Amino acid sequence: MFDAAEVGNSVSKADYEARAPQLRVDLINAQYDLKQAAAFPVVVVLTGDDRGGVNETLNVLHEWMDARYLRTRAFRPPSDEERERPRFWRYWRVLPRKGNLALFVGDWSTSLIVDRLARQLSDAEWARGTEHAERLEQALVDDGALLLKFWIHLSKKEMKKRLERAKKDDGAALRVDELDRQIYENYDAVIPVAEELLRRTSSGAAPWQVIEGTDPHYRDLAVAEGILAALRGRLDGAPAQAAPPAPSVPTVDPDPHTTVLGSVDLSQTLPYDVYKERLFAQQMRLRKRARKARKKKLSAVIVLEGWDAAGKGGAIRRMTRALDARDYRVIPIAAPTEEEKSHHYLWRFWRHMPRDGEVLIFDRSWYGRVLVERVEGFAQPREWKRAYTEINDFEDQIVASGTTLVKFWLHLDPDEQLRRFEAREKTAFKKYKIGAEDYRNRRKWDAYVEAVDEMVARTSSSIAPWHLVPANDKRFARVTVLETVCAALEKHL
Repeated sequence: MFDAAEVGNSVSKADYEARAPQLRVDLINAQYDLKQAAAFPVVVVLTGDDRGGVNETLNVLHEWMDARYLRTRAFRPPSDEERERPRFWRYWRVLPRKGNLALFVGDWSTSLIVDRLARQLSDAEWARGTEHAERLEQALVDDGALLLKFWIHLSKKEMKKRLERAKKDDGAALRVDELDRQIYENYDAVIPVAEELLRRTSSGAAPWQVIEGTDPHYRDLAVAEGILAALRGRLDGAPAQAAPPAPSVPTVDPDPHTTVLGSVDLSQTLPYDVYKERLFAQQMRLRKRARKARKKKLSAVIVLEGWDAAGKGGAIRRMTRALDARDYRVIPIAAPTEEEKSHHYLWRFWRHMPRDGEVLIFDRSWYGRVLVERVEGFAQPREWKRAYTEINDFEDQIVASGTTLVKFWLHLDPDEQLRRFEAREKTAFKKYKIGAEDYRNRRKWDAYVEAVDEMVARTSSSIAPWHLVPANDKRFARVTVLETVCAALEKHL
């Protein structure tokens, strides 16, 4: 892949000075048009073995474009906070919103290469990491982002010349540091690893553009013109980057006796005295396990989904009573805000990932994409169909980072739901929990059953299984949730 870049590309000073002024004008105009249209975000990945060339091109882009609408994210070795989250957390949390352009320097690709060379990744971890990188890029492109990836390359011969000039010229010395010397000394090891990653992560949706860095004029123009051409093309109506066809989803018989939910035994109950005894025992069990997990710096993510009025809030309260308030967060998920809608739908969930030892509880979650957004038509079929793959990848990264992931669906029948709706209307402190939308959703019960059935079938795995909890009896559901969380923590510990 790098051989094609080693052809001595160059641009004369006169040609450069003739092309640069208009290019600067066109880039700024494209920025303004992007800001006004706010139809898609732009992510430009700028990396390579020519670190000096990357930095110089970055500075040129900042000089030529309007810095108010240009955000640079330079990723250095991960901080303690970043190491406590999944590898890709620090990239997801700073993705630009629609209408904005971000430059990523030292991105996920660079991080994988550095760790591979440092022998911090096994063959399996390397393969999984590159697969996650590919899926991240595909997810961004599928969501409408313009993703451009530039690798600035310098041959070993040219790198040696640069290092020798740095010994004699103070100006040239400013362009190199110890890491550049390390790259040169280990060049024969660095390039094969880099080439392997570029091959694995170069696709029709997000191809790598390898730019020779020997001639600064050629390098800067190639990157700037590449950004302008792609951005102008999208703004002028060119289709988004190629995406694979939406995966087919098998139809599911909504007959409650043939669905996953139809197999849940809703007759299970707990007498009050038994409930109180088991509840206290499980809360004490959870408290001990949570404290032990905190000491061992093991985090947990607990997801509660279920029907309206199924008792998610009550189950959460019974859990949190057993936990130290400093060690957990409850994230209630409602309709996305305008800022959240301007990003990929997983962005708002990635931002919340817990630090080591923390318990994170989601009252509803990312599964809204394949449930309410699917049934209510807020997501197009292509969007919710591809979400299964995106969610599985997301959860795989959560678990791979050492976090316990526990997922619940609280199930009840329509009659019990209606009884609880009516009870809420008569209870002063519960009236806020009921509205016309709750009754409207009941009319789509069969559609939701079908959506839940497919959700469980496509996203229940050995590392992140679904736990279907009978919730016609609130007491039984609460104790079951606590027991399941405790068992998951114990298994992790």
